[in-house]
Amino acid sequence: MSYKNVYVGKVAMGANDVHAIKVFREAEAHNGPSLILAYSPCISHGIKNMRYMLGQQKMAVESGYWPLLRYIPANIDEGKNPFVLDSKAPSLPVKDYIYTENRYKMLTASNPAAAEELAKKLQEFVDAKWKQYEDLAKL
Repeated sequence: MSYKNVYVGKVAMGANDVHAIKVFREAEAHNGPSLILAYSPCISHGIKNMRYMLGQQKMAVESGYWPLLRYIPANIDEGKNPFVLDSKAPSLPVKDYIYTENRYKMLTASNPAAAEELAKKLQEFVDAKWKQYEDLAKL
């Protein structure tokens, strides 16, 4: 987004499939480079049955860990804010999301104190990033 001419979209199909399609269409229509960041959990995350992948994406968005957003350079020419925050405010604590995935949950078994401290720091990071995104969307 710092290049000002690159379309950027952040999507998660399980959280909002209509949003994902909108981002794909806008990225394709953009006259310049486009970047789409798509959240895609996998078996390595500890999701044994991939039919739950869409629900995992939804939790990532609801926790604020993976906010849905768009940066639309064409909005600048129209006098509009190029940054669009499409997610609702986080409604799920980050730890309720991360501890559904083995990559985070493993630390709770080997070092519970470190896991708790890191989860707290991650929540603080997500909260600060959300505030930053809200501020950008208000410009």
